Amino acid sequence: MMDIYNKEWQTLSDAAIIESLGSFIKHHRLEQNITQSDLAHKANINRSTLSEFERGTRVNMITFIQLLRALDLLHTLEVFTVQKQISPLELAKKSKDRRQRASKSSDQVEEPGVDW
Repeated sequence: MMDIYNKEWQTLSDAAIIESLGSFIKHHRLEQNITQSDLAHKANINRSTLSEFERGTRVNMITFIQLLRALDLLHTLEVFTVQKQISPLELAKKSKDRRQRASKSSDQVEEPGVDW
C-alpha cells in the first residue's frame, strides 16, 4: 500500500493516483472503525465495489463522492472550489470608491443654528 501523505502528485501514474484514492478511503474507514459492509450500505453501493475501490481496481467519481459523503468527508473537496482572484489594482480602485462618510438622509431636516 502506498503512503497517502507527502506525494509528488505530478510524478505518479494514473494507476498510482487511483490506488491513492482507494487508500484514502480505506484509511478513513478504518479510522472511523467502520466495516466494509457497513460503509457500503451507508454509501448505497455493493461491498465488492467498495473492496475494488479500496484496492484501486475500480474507481468511479460517483462512487468516490458517495463514499466521501458516507464517511462525512465531503469537505475534502473544498480544494476544488474556484475562487475569483482580485488584482491589487482592482482592490485599490474599490477601496478608493468606498464611501468614507454617511450623508444626511433626505428626511432629516436641518435645525437652524443658534446665533449668539
